[in-house]
Amino acid sequence: MGNGVCSRRQRRIFQCLLLVTVVCGMMYGGLMSYEMHKQLRRTEATALKYQQHQESLSAQLQVYEHRSRLEKSLQKERLEHKKAKEYLGYKLEAEQSLNKEKNQHDELKRQYYELNEQHQVQGEDHSRLLDEHRDRYNKLQQAKEVEVSQLKGN
Repeated sequence: MGNGVCSRRQRRIFQCLLLVTVVCGMMYGGLMSYEMHKQLRRTEATALKYQQHQESLSAQLQVYEHRSRLEKSLQKERLEHKKAKEYLGYKLEAEQSLNKEKNQHDELKRQYYELNEQHQVQGEDHSRLLDEHRDRYNKLQQAKEVEVSQLKGN
């Protein structure tokens, strides 16, 4: 009779341990899902912040500024672009290691490529605007030189 009681106790302990293991596994899965969604939201917020920053810079570049100030701003923007790209690449790798579901993985990859394409297009726009400003500056400089030579001639 003692063996029967011990056997039941052992079975109860085993069942409790199995239940605790299943509950812990479910909690771990829920925690992993929560963390994955939290990191996805952070990545999206970073991407939105970077896109807004790009739009702000485009608006600033439309205003005529001195050549040295424009070049300095462009260099700073390229550095921030590089840092943001590295940061997004790191976050994308972290998301891929935690996220085994194919649909979410494909969505993150698509967002990354869209942002990269937008950054390239905006970079080309920045280069074009910089060239236009340089042309304007050179024309104004030439006009100034002509005017100065005319005034010296008089």
